[in-house]
Amino acid sequence: QKFNDSGEPLSPQDAIFLSNDQISVSEGELYWCTGGREAYYRYTEWSQFVRIDTTGEFKCNFPQSTTSNVSIRPVVTLYPNWSEIYRGETITVRCEIHGGDTEWDYEWETNSRIKAPNQNEYRIRSASSSNSGNYCCKGRMKSSQHETTEWSDSVTLTVSTSKPRATLTAQSSIIPAGGSVTLSCSVEGSAGWKFDWFRRDSVSSKAQLMRGNEANRVISVSQGGLYHCRGGRGDPVYYTEDSSDVTVTETREFNYFISAKLRQIKLCDLCCSSVLIQLRVINKTSECTKCEI
Repeated sequence: QKFNDSGEPLSPQDAIFLSNDQISVSEGELYWCTGGREAYYRYTEWSQFVRIDTTGEFKCNFPQSTTSNVSIRPVVTLYPNWSEIYRGETITVRCEIHGGDTEWDYEWETNSRIKAPNQNEYRIRSASSSNSGNYCCKGRMKSSQHETTEWSDSVTLTVSTSKPRATLTAQSSIIPAGGSVTLSCSVEGSAGWKFDWFRRDSVSSKAQLMRGNEANRVISVSQGGLYHCRGGRGDPVYYTEDSSDVTVTETREFNYFISAKLRQIKLCDLCCSSVLIQLRVINKTSECTKCEI
């Protein structure tokens, strides 16, 4: 870029932008230059002024220490490693530089609406859509501020504004006598969840926590009732919406031995609330007209 004798920059139309490091000038003025890379539009410090009194060809030289001459590429990581999070969750974006005991200052580039601080990690509390974007970083040596690492590859973080809902499915809606039924809880499209399981006897009763903070999303139940679940993850814990209720009916079998002389077997079924009671009447003398518990 060219300046007049007072050190004031010339108008934009007089500025010269080239991809190489040499220009030819034909008038005496003050000149200085800067170097920039296309990625992230980052520039070096400005060079010293040079006064040109005669026509000639001049070269803009960058001292070795002003370039990214440390052959180290940092790595951006998300902790926990969730590329998609939900509004209100907490996540940490880290810039990791491996190699040697060098102490570093850190620079971040992001197209999110909230800029990251110049530290090795950026803890996002109660995330919002403004935190969505690509994140990359580089390190600058504390002992030599002119020496930097390369820019890291970018990592994308997406913050969803809708709260997820857990989904509960049952292997069967009826528990066989003496058996159990498998229940599965899931949260679509994301990972890292642990699960809380709830049960109640009826729609009007209060749900009770059966199991909490279960890493396994599958459990077996042998008791009838209404079940629901929810997912939780992170620190502090972020919870999904509760799943819809799933009703499971329990079957109980009773054997009645009435007479050893007759061989007739009759099954009588009786439904009571959420429990299906199956009465097995063996060797009864007449048709089964009434089943009693």
